[in-house]
Amino acid sequence: MYTQSMDTLSAEDKAFEAASKAKLRSADELQSQERFDARIDAGDFIEAKDWMPEHYRKTLVRQISQHAHSEFVGMLPEGNWISRAPTLKRKSILLSKVQDEAGHGLYLYAAAETLGTSRDELLDALHTGKAKYSSIFNYPTLTWADMGVIGWLVDGAAIMNQVPLCRCSYAPYARAMLRICREESFHQRQGYEALLTMMTQGTEAQRAMVQDAVNRWWWPSLMMFGPPDAESPNSEQSMRWGIKRISNDDLRQKFVDATVEQASILGVSLPDPLLKWNETRQHYDMGPIDWPEFWQVVGGDGPCNKERLAARVDAWDNGAWVREAALAHAAKQASKQQQIAKAA
Repeated sequence: MYTQSMDTLSAEDKAFEAASKAKLRSADELQSQERFDARIDAGDFIEAKDWMPEHYRKTLVRQISQHAHSEFVGMLPEGNWISRAPTLKRKSILLSKVQDEAGHGLYLYAAAETLGTSRDELLDALHTGKAKYSSIFNYPTLTWADMGVIGWLVDGAAIMNQVPLCRCSYAPYARAMLRICREESFHQRQGYEALLTMMTQGTEAQRAMVQDAVNRWWWPSLMMFGPPDAESPNSEQSMRWGIKRISNDDLRQKFVDATVEQASILGVSLPDPLLKWNETRQHYDMGPIDWPEFWQVVGGDGPCNKERLAARVDAWDNGAWVREAALAHAAKQASKQQQIAKAA
């Protein structure tokens, strides 16, 4: 569903970054660095087999794994409503969407593995709380209207974030994003259509339910683009490398500008009394975002942090027998092939 534009390095990552900058490099490594920089400047794609700086590799592992974790954790708030969907049509749409998110996570874990980190390592980092995932999934889904608002706002913000990643300098990540963006675009449209149905054909109580959901999800959706550029010290390097193409603040502004008109068509109001068109800037001005809340949730103290992580760990533990059976079957097949080869 989403990758968050977060520049939150662990103490270990910060130490590695400092050590990398201080490390004396050989002439061969300096030449490789020059060739790499030239390719980045030329807009070339970097493949898994190509030489790359270790800091570039670690930055990609952190970002792609956070993205993959977000897809998996993001299934939980919506999966909670599959059995309570109001119609068979809505249930089948939501079920398909959650399955899409699982597929997105698998694409992204595969992309991260091309950088030399195993899937077991990536998942262990998630399950032990060392790795981050999008803060948006640590909020509860209280009503059916939340499903539509997540599709409209959360997936809408995700698309705004993810489309530039189709031009990410790391080719395996960019290729994965092409399919993910196509599917996320559909998710956004179906969420908006569900809300439009409730607002135009629903009861007064249903319209109030939609407005309540918009009020609760608007500000967390804006936080999805990450902290302000002035507080994102690593964004500059990511943009220099072509991992990131557009800054947090610019993406957030594009999202707000696009969403205001959509809200007007729906007939809902956005919960920001300071939201207004600025003729000089040719953009909407918006009120201040509650960044202390953002950092609190990122730090593990959101409404559903513990619940979400516990659910993921339980799913992993409960699925151990499936993984063991698959490995046993693969070993059995490999043994059969060896016997056939010997007999030949």
